[in-house]
Amino acid sequence: MLNSTERFSNRVTDYVKYRPDYPSSLMAYLTECCRLRSNQIVADIGSGTGLLTQLFLKQGNPVYGVEPNANMRAAAEEFLQMHPHFQSVVGQAEATQLGPNSVDWIVAGQAFHWFNQQAAHQEFNRILKPDGWIALIWNSRLMSDPFQQAYEEFLLTHAPDYSVVSQRRPSAETLAEFFAPAKMQTATFAHQQVFDFEGLQGRLLSCSYAPTKEAENYGEMMEALRSLFNQYSHQNQLFFRYTTYVYYAQPKGARQN
Repeated sequence: MLNSTERFSNRVTDYVKYRPDYPSSLMAYLTECCRLRSNQIVADIGSGTGLLTQLFLKQGNPVYGVEPNANMRAAAEEFLQMHPHFQSVVGQAEATQLGPNSVDWIVAGQAFHWFNQQAAHQEFNRILKPDGWIALIWNSRLMSDPFQQAYEEFLLTHAPDYSVVSQRRPSAETLAEFFAPAKMQTATFAHQQVFDFEGLQGRLLSCSYAPTKEAENYGEMMEALRSLFNQYSHQNQLFFRYTTYVYYAQPKGARQN
């Protein structure tokens, strides 16, 4: 398996087109509960193609997009080129290249499970301002949805790497330990994408664990995916449903109290 900084190098095109963004209600929530303001500086760690970064830029926040993968970083720079408050940074969670006490917010979308958590904890503590916040965010497939249950079985059958990668998602207990001694808080939001078959195919291939076109089982996998789409779509549309989770805390503030 490729290391975490290389896994998506050959997935960038599909990632840009078919990965979900994040619900706008997330920003409204952070504004209400954490007093997120447009003048606060944000570091998006493992920022990828900029899907989460974009939400903060639209609100007016200056954002450092810290991304180790050159292909993903280049895609973000193109995607976000019209935003003057975006700064692309060659760095990673364990060595962001940002200054001490330089950011008000540290966020990570779909990325925290790739970090060395001990080293990232030290680096986050270094760059975060005394009253700063950390928010770790995931779009997770809604497993109560019948299609997602069938899609899970499809992945276990046709994507050998899936079971390994899916186990990397940290538990709530692990995340709470990362934030300690601050008390971690959580919130959830409904989110979805609507796909035709091409979109569903692209969504699959955007994942680091999906077999590529060179794989022996690629044709068989696509036949099974087509069968799934035909079963669960309606009028050539399939709803790909998520729950968006945010885990957040104000870690330095806890130490001051």
